[in-house]
Amino acid sequence: MSDRGLELARDKMQSAGVAPAAVDVFSRFYRLLEGGQSGYVREDDVEPLTGLTRHADLEVDAADASAALARTAIIKLNGGLGTSMGMDRAKSLLEVRRSAEGESLSFLDVIVGQVRAARRATGARLPLVLMNSFRTQEDTLAALSGYGDLAVEGLPLDFLQNREPKLRADTLEPVEWPADPSMEWCPPGHGDLYPALHANGVVRALLDAGFRYACVSNSDNLGAAPDGEIAAWFAGTGAPYAAEMCLKTPADVKGGQLVVRRSDGRIIQRETAQTHPDDMDVSLDPERHRYFHTNNLWFDLEVLAAELDRTGGVLELPLIRNAKTVDPSDATSPEVVQIESAMGAAVAVFEGATAIEVGRERFLPVKTTNDLLLLRSDVYELTDDYRLVAQVEAPLVQLSKTYKTIGAFDARFPAGPPSLREATGLSVAGDWSFGAGVRATGDAALPEPDGGAGTVPDGATLTAGGIA
Repeated sequence: MSDRGLELARDKMQSAGVAPAAVDVFSRFYRLLEGGQSGYVREDDVEPLTGLTRHADLEVDAADASAALARTAIIKLNGGLGTSMGMDRAKSLLEVRRSAEGESLSFLDVIVGQVRAARRATGARLPLVLMNSFRTQEDTLAALSGYGDLAVEGLPLDFLQNREPKLRADTLEPVEWPADPSMEWCPPGHGDLYPALHANGVVRALLDAGFRYACVSNSDNLGAAPDGEIAAWFAGTGAPYAAEMCLKTPADVKGGQLVVRRSDGRIIQRETAQTHPDDMDVSLDPERHRYFHTNNLWFDLEVLAAELDRTGGVLELPLIRNAKTVDPSDATSPEVVQIESAMGAAVAVFEGATAIEVGRERFLPVKTTNDLLLLRSDVYELTDDYRLVAQVEAPLVQLSKTYKTIGAFDARFPAGPPSLREATGLSVAGDWSFGAGVRATGDAALPEPDGGAGTVPDGATLTAGGIA
């Protein structure tokens, strides 16, 4: 049955024009899935990662930083639709801030602002290249069309990640969903970066244009701004690959981590989906595993090009088996398996790969509306070089499921977010709509409102006891 499933899946991908390298990657993972491989990295087989260089301790001459940045390209993963927040277009087009003049700024606007500011400050050409999906490309390129100075001659503004069929959980055959055939497809996870780079010739184009290094990060992480100090550090290490790691806080209950494989001392990545349920608590223990992976990566493009050429873009990354429903918004739709991989898992592919400890300012992702409320609030200020700088330690925000979708979230904050600068936390139970000028202090909390829904009046102060 699974032989038939693989044959049907390959035919579907080839008919859709998916790159041969991506079909080969899918086929390799399919056989692993068929063989019952879970992709788990067990705690008994690894040791914690320790002894990292700290970004805060780097002493880099400004000229060296500028020189390293001049040889660096910025690659942003921009294939996400923000479906977990009820979106159906690129998450990077979501408003994240307002300018001083009241102009709406999306993630993409802030990213472009960061790149332009770094160009002005250093004289670097600093290309920005986006990896889009078939669902984000059109809207994204339309949004970028207003930035006539963004493109670097000879280089594309974007390239397309691949796609693969969702597989029925019971048969491992491609699922059929006539109600919306586009839902029969899924992205292969951000590990698809490698076959997509290879198929589109991006690495070779960057090398031919005179670039040696690339910094890769997610477009929803506005902390990953161009950084000449890290670029100079990475160039000085001679390493083929480096990952940026952050110290864990109570808010870090998800995300990948780097660990050291006991069998050979090699650094490998363990994603949440690769963590066995019995190991979950210890993997999250900040006393044992101090760091989590920011998904900010650095590559030596010459080494990367050689490896992609050698393997035809098919890096031997670990399998991630992701169980879903074919329509993510309909829990009653058929169960499917999505075959995925993580780009950070390539740390095990490149001998001599390393990592650096960075501060929290390098990791400001938006995965939920909790995160979005923080970034829109007065906890952060947007600087002239488009960096989001925390003015106080960020409080822990916990909104009820009422606020899960962006539509519901925006409707309940019509006058903007409350002030959170005096808060250590904000917990909201049930359904509350917020008026203008609301201020949260201490460990603020709102209980379930009477009558099903409540309103926080204009100018109210929120405390641990509710509305003061």
